[in-house]
Amino acid sequence: MTSDITQLKEIAAKIRGRIISTSHHTHTPHLGSCLSCVDILIAAYFSAMKIDPSKPKDPERDRFILSKGHGAAALFQVLALKGFYPESLLDNYGQDGGIFAEHPPTPDHLAGIEAATGSLGHGLPIGLGMALAGRIQKQSYDVTVLLGDGECNEGSVWEAAMMAAAQRTGNLLAIVDFNKWQATERSEELATGSFVDKWRAFGWEASEIDGHDMAALAEVLGRKRNSVGKPVAVIAHTVKGKGVSFMEDDNNWHYRIPTADEVTAAYKELGITAGVTA
Repeated sequence: MTSDITQLKEIAAKIRGRIISTSHHTHTPHLGSCLSCVDILIAAYFSAMKIDPSKPKDPERDRFILSKGHGAAALFQVLALKGFYPESLLDNYGQDGGIFAEHPPTPDHLAGIEAATGSLGHGLPIGLGMALAGRIQKQSYDVTVLLGDGECNEGSVWEAAMMAAAQRTGNLLAIVDFNKWQATERSEELATGSFVDKWRAFGWEASEIDGHDMAALAEVLGRKRNSVGKPVAVIAHTVKGKGVSFMEDDNNWHYRIPTADEVTAAYKELGITAGVTA
């Protein structure tokens, strides 16, 4: 755990570089979606959450669910840097024989994973169940669920939102990676409207922040919550492809794979160095 914002930003730059390099070497997509949520993941795992890689099944650990499962490459890199497994294992990400698929697997398959996700809209209902279980079992852990903005078109998200408010699961936090893009179009084209007002209308305590403001993220994610009370929603305004100018807000990077030259250029912008081969 660290409260040093400069250090958190340095970790985020390293993670972004690793994600981009891995995408190049393994020819795996969803780069833009991974880069937009990196700062959220770093603030959660390195500043806010109570979690110990040496005790991944600790009953009192905080729970984190990546509901936007296509951002798994970012989560895996964060878990590796946190110490759940060696970073070198990710060189086989998405490859035959490797242990990392392109979406989070079941918890029994990989340490640090709380739920297999990828079918959008499932993470919040699972997180709600975990939050209720914690209260019933009188455990003090919190549950954080990271959703995509396009994912919030799924009805199961709002069914869970209603249930969470009705059950007053104050130990549940939903943070939306609001990068304004879905797979093939702008989020607003499906009438997302004001996210913060929608969550409030469903009975949640809701606020908006800059999803790349590390200090703000660390503060809101680290805020201790009550086991009984309003669940908390945070709308994090982010940029798809954040950190690399030629990737930012360009939805082609939802599926594009970077060349070796583009990886080198990205590393230069991120202020980090690494060898890149074609």
